[in-house]
This record gives sequence, structure tokens and C-alpha cells, in this order.
Amino acid sequence: MKKYIALLLVFMATGSYAQQLVTGTVFDTEGERVIGASVTWKNSTIGTTTDIDGKFEIKPHKGSKELTVSFIGYEPVTLAINSQTKLPLDIKLKPGIELKEVQVTGRKMGLVQNRAGVLNSQTISSTELLRAACCNLGESFETNPSVDVSYSDAATGAKQIKLLGLSGTYVQMLTENIPNFRGAASPYGLGYIPGPWMQSIQVSKGTSSVKNGYEAITGQINVEYKKPKTADIVSANLYGNSMGRFEANADASVLLNKNLSTMVFAHYENETDEQDDNHDGFSDSPSMKQYNLQNRWEYHKGNYMLHAGIKGLSEKRASGQMHDMDNPYRIGINTDRVELFAKNAFILNPEKNRSIALMLSGSVHNQDSYFGRKLYDVNQNNGYASLLFETDFTSKHNLSTGLSLNYDSYDQSYRLTHNINQSKTDDFIKEAVSGAYAQYTYKPSDKWTFMAGLRGDYSSQYGFFVTPRAHIKYNMNEYVNLRASAGKGYRAPHVLAENNFLLASSRSVNIADNLDQEEAWNYGASASFYLPIAGKTLNINTEYYYTDFTKQVVTDMDSDPHAVSFYNLNGESYAKNFQIEASYPFFKGFTLTAAYRMTDAKTTYNGILKEKPLTGKYKGLITASYQTPLKIWQFDTTLQLNGGGRMPTPYTNEDGSLSWDKRYKGFPQLSAQITRFFRFGSIYLGAENLTGFTQKNPIIDASNPYGNNFDSTMIWGPVQHGAKYYLGVRFNLPKDI
Repeated sequence: MKKYIALLLVFMATGSYAQQLVTGTVFDTEGERVIGASVTWKNSTIGTTTDIDGKFEIKPHKGSKELTVSFIGYEPVTLAINSQTKLPLDIKLKPGIELKEVQVTGRKMGLVQNRAGVLNSQTISSTELLRAACCNLGESFETNPSVDVSYSDAATGAKQIKLLGLSGTYVQMLTENIPNFRGAASPYGLGYIPGPWMQSIQVSKGTSSVKNGYEAITGQINVEYKKPKTADIVSANLYGNSMGRFEANADASVLLNKNLSTMVFAHYENETDEQDDNHDGFSDSPSMKQYNLQNRWEYHKGNYMLHAGIKGLSEKRASGQMHDMDNPYRIGINTDRVELFAKNAFILNPEKNRSIALMLSGSVHNQDSYFGRKLYDVNQNNGYASLLFETDFTSKHNLSTGLSLNYDSYDQSYRLTHNINQSKTDDFIKEAVSGAYAQYTYKPSDKWTFMAGLRGDYSSQYGFFVTPRAHIKYNMNEYVNLRASAGKGYRAPHVLAENNFLLASSRSVNIADNLDQEEAWNYGASASFYLPIAGKTLNINTEYYYTDFTKQVVTDMDSDPHAVSFYNLNGESYAKNFQIEASYPFFKGFTLTAAYRMTDAKTTYNGILKEKPLTGKYKGLITASYQTPLKIWQFDTTLQLNGGGRMPTPYTNEDGSLSWDKRYKGFPQLSAQITRFFRFGSIYLGAENLTGFTQKNPIIDASNPYGNNFDSTMIWGPVQHGAKYYLGVRFNLPKDI
């Protein structure tokens, strides 16, 4: 009898093990988490890949008890898995063997979908950034179907992000999970982060975690810089293009001792040649000179960690009429900016993931600018502090709580007309927001994850408000993940600071009194499929998001074609966004990605619900990448199909013609790049806009910029004439040579 009972207990234990997911994290020798590592059951096609945190989860396989973890350029690891195996696993990969000329470091996945987390997010790795030779943050999304980056006007060079069919002001921008590039920094801030400085970019869609605040309405974009401890000893990048732009980037890291390391970044950008290929008398793009420096420190000892740094930037932009004349229309934007940050973390209990962290940051942003004889000067100061506590009660229950304080001040001085006899208006605005939050994550089984967050904040300008957010994830099986989310977001509008590029037109600027704090609900659902086909995995992600504004500051360029008005929403305003994306490695070294997106965004303008102007109705994207077997050559190409949309209401000229068409048509854009790798670097050659498409006459009435009809803000397509060619060289000296 005892024997049967023992056998029964063994059977039950085995059955219990069979139902338990095998989980773990994959690291390299430097302790960095490996994204996209392959995890498979030996002698089977059943497998998965590590997510953006290097984590994985996989169901047991009846035919195998050995788990193989591999990544190109690293030695594979095989582990025996049984009922006695302690989970989760911590797996360290060692570098592989070097070939003669090329160091095999592997080709990391460029775009990684978050498979394990409850949020619908993607990570753009440094590998993906190299595919388009990105020069700064604004040029990092050419191969990404979710994020659009376009010029705000044809004169200043300001760029804006669009996510889920809405402007980038509704996206919370973060650097290493600290809110950044708000207010006056938003029109030109996409150019403040050089591409070679970035380690990765995380794009989270829809409502996000309450940890980082209340401002994310359509999503978050978080930039991670290179870290002193793991970065190359020295790296450099030189870039030049056919438009007269030259860039030089360099960084160096030093391990001072086993606990302390530091790193210095340097960036120089010079684009002094003004060109007028469409012969309208205006420069096609501004001349620009930028100096950008950053120093970072990293300290680890015991259970204490510190990341701190300082960053300084100086930038000068100049544009406008190029030809000699008595009274030329010129634009000048001079910016000086300083950022500081310190992130402190104390690990209280590693087994419980119990920790406390204090994040501090501050910035000073000074901009002096003129648009003809219009003036806009601003000195913006920001201070931010966040205290966070997090713990696991059990493997199923996690709690995060925290306090935050944010302070913004805008000291503005402006003249919104060309009348030099009119005195400037001085305006000082400040807002202090203190808040507290709690976020609870419950994982009752391997299939379900629930996350709910609630924060309350008090604004010195808008009073008390509450931000609820919730997320659900369901693992239907190892091939299908389902997610849903709902939550609220808020933001304080700063009309002139965020939209000063609109001064590059003759439109009068009308700002209503007592503008509301903007408020919107966001609802989302997504399904991710990981389908094994011919020994490889077909990744498909489909999603739908709906953003509904209850309060909004409307930017109205329709009611009066010679004015732009800002007033509180009176009616409906929403955006619906559907997207499907698929990626498949057809053969070794070659990956093809295709995506399609539809957008329906409408707002009530002066009592009439209309399609949002200058917003494409659809977008198609196809990217192809091939790397030769020895990793010596890489070929990348991207085709964008940008959909048409509505223009702001035009006016009628004296001859009866319209100032511009009521709608614009879709257009294609093609880019390509060839890279030759060497042991300590690479050379790359590429071209953008090979289709040569350019928006005709992007500046309205360019011959009379001081007249009533001048407007450089009616932009929906490329403004620089023809294709742009570029050449660059990279050098890096890794720590493990």
C-alpha cells in the first residue's frame, strides 16, 4: 500500500511539474540582460525568445528535459530541467570565437516585442538604430510602423512625433524613466539626443504605468543611454550627407575601480549650407550648429546603486530668405540647455525584489528666437523628484508605491506681430504638482496577469485630480498573448512654448483665457502571435486603440485661414487607431517586416466635428534586412507608404483659386543602406527618399513673408528636394578585447 501511495505522490509531483512554466533571465558576462536570446527544448522546435528584460517563460516539453539557450556570437548553454530545478533560472552566456577579420558579436534583434510584460511595448535596440544610420532621436523611427516623425513647418526644422494618430504632446517623453523634453523643449527636443549615445528606445502604447506620472495619454517613449560599466572603452561615429550636414560623435568609458565607473559623451553637428532647390527664395532647411556634452557616473556597492550625470547643449538655428534684399525675412532660434539627474536605489531584500529608490532631476532651458520681426524668448526651469518602493509579497503579488513632486516655471517674453513699435509682453507661469500612487500586480497563474494603478495629484494651477489605470494580459497558450488596457491621462497645456514654430507664418495667434488641463481616456486591446513555421517563428502583432478627450485645448486652423486659435474643446474629440504588423526570418540572415496602420482622428472645430488636419489616414511599411553569413556585409531597405489626409480650410485668392488643396494625396518614400563591418567598426553608405517625392510649394506666398498670406506650417510631406545621400564611419574598442 505504501508503495502505491509513494508512486501516487511521485505521479502528482510530476504532473505538477508538467504544468509549471520554466522561467528565467539570460545575462551576458557583463551582467547585461540579453534581448532576443533563443530558448528551446533540445531536439525540438518548441521554443521562445527573451524579452526586453532578458526574461523568458516556456512550457515543459514531454519529449525533452534539457533546455538550450543560445545567441549568435555566444556559446550555447544546455541545462537539465527536472522537478528539483530551482526557478527562476539565471543563465549567463559567454562570448563565442572570433573569426579572422570580423568579431562575431552576434546580430541582436533590432525590434523586440515585449512578450512577458503586461504592457504592450516594443524595444528599439542599438542594432535597429544602426539600420537607418540615425543621427538623433527624431530620426530613430524610420523603420518603426507605430511612430511617425514629421516636420512641423518648412522653415524652423521643428519636428513632431505622432503616436496613435495624435501629436507628440500627448506622448510622455522619458530619459531613463525620468520625464523630459516638456514645454519649450518639445518642438526641437528630438534633435537633442544623438543616435550614437542611445542604448535603446522603449515605445509603450496606450495608457501606461502610474509610476512615471499622469501625463501619458497615447503612450510613453523612454530613451536609455549607454551605461559606463558596460559601454565600449571608446567609440566614435562620423557622418556626412549631400545636404551639407556633418556630425561627429564620440564617447569613452573608464572603470575607476570595481564599484565606480564614468563615461563622457561628445557631439558636434554642423549644417551651415543653406539650399534653395525649389527656388522659392527660402532655405529648404535651417542652417544649424550644435554642441552637446554629457558626463555620467555609475556606482555599485553592496545593495546600493547610483546613476548620476550632467548634460549641456548649445544650439543655433538660422533660416529664412536667402537672397540679398533690403528687408529679408530671417528666423533665428538660439538654445542653451542644462540637465542634471541622480538615481539612487537600495536593495532591501533581493529574494523579495524589495527596494526603495529616489530619483532627482532638474533642467534649465533658455531659448531666444525671432521669426521675422516676431519675438519669442523663454527661460524654462524644471525640477523633479520621485520616491519609489516596490516589493513582492509572493510570486503572485507585487506592490509598487511612491511619492512625486514636479515643478515647472516659464518666464516668457514675446511679440506676436511684426510691428516693432509694439512692446513685448512678459508672462510668468509656474506649476507645482505633488502626487502619490499605488500599483498592484497580481499573477494568479501562468496564463493571467492583472495590473491596476491609482494615483492622486494636486496641481497648484488645476487642483486635485485622480489617474486610474488598469492592464490585463492573458497567455492563451505559448503561441498567443492577449492584452487589454484602460486608463486616464492629463497634461497642462503651454501653448506658446510648445507651438512657437507657428510664428513662422502670418497667422494671428489667438489664445483663449482659462485654458483647461487636458484630460482623456485611452482604451486598448492587442493580440500577439508567435507561430512556428518551418523551424522559425512568424511574429504577428495586431492592436486597436481608442483615445477619447473629455477636456482638450483645440488648435484651430480652420475657422480662420489667417489665424490659429487655441480654446477649450466644446464637443467631441477622439482618435481611433488600428495596426497589424508581421515579421518573419525567411532564411538565415534575412528578415522581412510588413505593417499597416489606419487612423481615424476627429475634433470639433467651432461646433463642427472634422477630421484632424495634416494627419495621414493610413500608413504602410515594409522593411527588409540581410546580413551575410560571416557578418561582414549588411543590406537594409525600408519602404513607407504614407496615406493622404485633410488640409486646414483654405482661403480664396483674388483670381478665384484656392490657397492650397483641400486634401493631400498619399506618397511613397524609399530608403536603403549598405554596411561593411570590420573588427573594430564599420563603414556605411545610404540614401533617404530615393523616390524623390517632395511637397510642392511647402511655403505659402514665400515671395511676400511680411504679407497676410505667408504660411510655412502647411506641411504634410518631405520639404527637402529629392534624395539625400550619406556616408559614415564607426569605430569602437570594446572592453573585452
